[in-house]
Amino acid sequence: MPGGRLTHGDRRRIAAWLAEGLGYAEIGRRLGRPTSTISREVARNGTTGDYAADHAQRVSGDRARRRRPARPAEPPTAEQPTEVVRGFVDRFATLLAATGLPRMTSRVFVCLLTADAGGLTAADLVRRLRVSPASVSKSIGYLEAMEVVVRRPDPGGRRERYVVDDAAWLRAWQADTGAHARIAAAARRGVEIFGAGTTAGTRLGAMGEFFTWLSEQMSGSSLTASAVYDALTVLAALVHAGRPLTLGALAGALDWPEDRVTAALDAIRRQPAIADPLALRTVGPRTYTLTTRSDRLSQAQREALHR
Repeated sequence: MPGGRLTHGDRRRIAAWLAEGLGYAEIGRRLGRPTSTISREVARNGTTGDYAADHAQRVSGDRARRRRPARPAEPPTAEQPTEVVRGFVDRFATLLAATGLPRMTSRVFVCLLTADAGGLTAADLVRRLRVSPASVSKSIGYLEAMEVVVRRPDPGGRRERYVVDDAAWLRAWQADTGAHARIAAAARRGVEIFGAGTTAGTRLGAMGEFFTWLSEQMSGSSLTASAVYDALTVLAALVHAGRPLTLGALAGALDWPEDRVTAALDAIRRQPAIADPLALRTVGPRTYTLTTRSDRLSQAQREALHR
């Protein structure tokens, strides 16, 4: 009904205007309602001569109560979460939105994150979030592109269910790592184009160094804990010696087989962040030493330290 349901005040005005002899069209115009609304109201609650506002209001209330019978309280379900759950979803979504994730996408993601193992359908998300299907669909597409949400068939019907599975975090981590490496490479290319001595080159150089470090730190997760431990042990041995050491000398000093030392050296080469701010250098046949990473200090800083 345009303008919502008639109020008690509306009905009093209808009664007064009927008493003045106004027609249904004029009364509807004054109330901002269709003429049919006024005619139905009067027809349901009396004739033109005996329409009573108070009686019409009581009848309307009784009719509304019959249409909406009281239902017993039900325990919360996935489709009807508690206010506490809704509050958590909103607060968590706000935090995610602050990182750059769209607000609605954040809400959809948190709903899926807190759902049962079977996930939720699009209809479930619409009911839980009280938003349009289009909003849910757009957010699901965004999350699928990030590879943090997967589709699964609904065993009970033809709909699809959306799930945040256990592998989502690894996929997101790997995607971020690759993106950081590409940003670092693009920044280094920018330094070549603009020149290292320019303002743009300096900014891009710092950006490239940061994203190179970030990518190295994140990709280090591909090594096992034991591989990282061995790599750190070899680094400690080279630092302690303070001179280049051969593979045989390292193996003898650590009392390790040579293949274990070789594996540790390979780990350092593959993940340079393990040695940061040092860098592994090969100075002879199967001979290794450590130097400082050239990108940790600018040319001016290196020159100043040699004065």
